[in-house]
Amino acid sequence: MKTHLMKTYHLILFTTVLFVVLFYGETPGVNLGILGIVYAVLALFATPEKNKTQTFYILFVTSILSSIAFAWYRDFPSLLAVVASLLFLGFKSKTRKLKTLFIVPVFVTNFFTFFCRFFSFEKWLPKFNTSGMLQKTIAIILIPAIFIIVFFCIYTYGSDHFATLFDNIEFDFNFLDFFGLAVLGFFIAFNFWNFSVDRFIYKQNHYLNNTFSVQEKPQKPSFSFMTFDLERTSGIITFLVLNIMLVFFIFTYNYEQFYEAPKTPSQLSDETHERVVSVIFSIIMAIAVIMFYFKGAFNFDKNAGILKMLAKIWVVLNAVLIFSAMAKNTEYVQQLGLTYKRLGVYAFLILSIIGLVVTFIKIQKQKTNAFLFNQMLWYFYGMILVCSYFNWGGMATQYNIRNHKGNFEFLHSLNYNDEMLEQAFPKEMKTKINDERTESNKATFLSKILYYESIKK
Repeated sequence: MKTHLMKTYHLILFTTVLFVVLFYGETPGVNLGILGIVYAVLALFATPEKNKTQTFYILFVTSILSSIAFAWYRDFPSLLAVVASLLFLGFKSKTRKLKTLFIVPVFVTNFFTFFCRFFSFEKWLPKFNTSGMLQKTIAIILIPAIFIIVFFCIYTYGSDHFATLFDNIEFDFNFLDFFGLAVLGFFIAFNFWNFSVDRFIYKQNHYLNNTFSVQEKPQKPSFSFMTFDLERTSGIITFLVLNIMLVFFIFTYNYEQFYEAPKTPSQLSDETHERVVSVIFSIIMAIAVIMFYFKGAFNFDKNAGILKMLAKIWVVLNAVLIFSAMAKNTEYVQQLGLTYKRLGVYAFLILSIIGLVVTFIKIQKQKTNAFLFNQMLWYFYGMILVCSYFNWGGMATQYNIRNHKGNFEFLHSLNYNDEMLEQAFPKEMKTKINDERTESNKATFLSKILYYESIKK
């Protein structure tokens, strides 16, 4: 069996020290990107060969790219991408068979049981055969020093007179910041390298299988007061009526959007947002209805042909509704320009389309409801990566300038477009101060945003 050069406690202590070194006296920037890359590389070497699946290697690459994206942009999407990528990577490094949806309960329980697991030293610390000299060093120097430093800080903050005794001593060291970073770094490192999965969770893994077991295939009604045939009839009536209603709704929805009198920009904005929200909510409910009727036996019912056909028509009609909403959002963009909200609408509508496609596959391939969640988790993660890797603010600015949408103030509200604005609005940019850019230029390397370093000064 292959032994790794670094044990768990080595990884915990090393990444804790690295965290303090990278963040003491600094703000998040390049340092978080470096930390993410180091975590990913160490996870690659520390993971047993049996757990190095294709998914693991993909997550390793996305962890590296997400870390680079944060160092470049330092925005919320890239931060979310780093956190999600490393959590997925850490999860897959420990277990390859457990469904990824369990990542939430696993890490939540580990966060709350941190103190209990920390004091179980025998599980993560080796047994040392300490020499007499080392014992004396720990007993006489290390332990007293820790208590002296802690109480020194307490007394200094609790008494002005006590603090003035040391006014003439220049000591450029913030112990509270150092201590807080050490605790936070250790907390992150400990939960990443030493998280545990309870047996109870492993026992629930089969509930998230993508395919039905033999026990789940028998034709049993969902409710004791209803026969199986009656439930099938209920489903047929439900989908038939819903399809008729949806056809009528699509007709009225598109008529109101494209054939009624033109709206003012404010009315168009409010109307578009309200309708997109209603469409997304409608899609969620549509998928929920399908999950209700196809949660078990109807997937294998030989007499459910009509029910399946109506359900598929329901999926297709909902897809038509989404494309109608996309068309309206596109008209909105053509009139008023691109913004983050309008890009976000496209993102949610694309996820909705993917959800409907996965739902169609579920019906066609006789998959479980868990199949939907297992698949959509990865598509949602993929959307986070797409949002973090590309300069959407720059793309929106380029589109708006090319199509003469918005004034300088509107364009300046978008991020990471300084070079474009300096070319299109040189006078305005000379008097406009970008606080984030100014902060990055003054910061040390570890706190910089690399995007602003790439701009010609």
